[in-house]
Amino acid sequence: MPNPLVMNPGSRKDQDVVDFLQRRGRPMESSLDDLLVLVARGDRQAFESLYDRLVDRVFGVVRSVLRDPARSEEVTQEVMLEIWRTAPRFERSRGTANAWAMTIAHRRAVDRVRSEQASRERDERHARNRGSDPVPDTGTVVVDLLDRERVVRALGELTAPQRESIELAYFGGHSHSEVAVLLDLPLGTVKTRIRDGLIRLRDRLEVMS
Repeated sequence: MPNPLVMNPGSRKDQDVVDFLQRRGRPMESSLDDLLVLVARGDRQAFESLYDRLVDRVFGVVRSVLRDPARSEEVTQEVMLEIWRTAPRFERSRGTANAWAMTIAHRRAVDRVRSEQASRERDERHARNRGSDPVPDTGTVVVDLLDRERVVRALGELTAPQRESIELAYFGGHSHSEVAVLLDLPLGTVKTRIRDGLIRLRDRLEVMS
C-alpha cells in the first residue's frame, strides 16, 4: 500500500500536507547528514531526531564488540554524547553521517575492551606485588579529582528525574531496562530522560571547562 504522505513535487495536495505538518510542529524528514550539520550548530531538536534514528544502530555496533547488553547500553550513551559534542568535526566530503557515527561507536567499543583488559592486567600486577604499594602520580590524582568534581557539580544542575536516571545507569551500573523497572517507568521515558540529561550535562561541562 502506498504511503499517503509520500509526496510528488508540485502537487497542491502534497503542499497542504507539508503545511499541515509544519503547523503541527513536526519537521519534515531530514537526512542524517543534514541533521548532523544542525546538531553541530547546537540544534537540540535535530539531536533528538538524530538520536532516535541512530541509537539502535549504534547499540548494534557496540554490542557486536562487547556482547554484554548492559555494558553495550552504557557505551552507546557515551557514543551518543560524543556525537553531540563532536558534531562540528563532521565533514560531508569525507563520508556520510551514518558512517562517521558507526566509526565512533566501533572505536568506543574497542576502547572499552582495551580499557577493561588493561584494568585486569593492573589488578593482576597489584595482586603479585601486594608487599609494596606504589605512590600514585600526584598530577594524575589531581586531574581525576578535578574531573570528578566537575561532573558532580554538573549533575547537580540537571533536573531531579534526569539526575536520578543517569546516576542509576552510570554510577549504579544498571541497564536502561533495569532503571525502568527500578523507577517503575516506561523504558522510552527512561531513555528520553537519559538522552536529555546527557545533552544538558554536556552543556554544563563545556561551560565549566
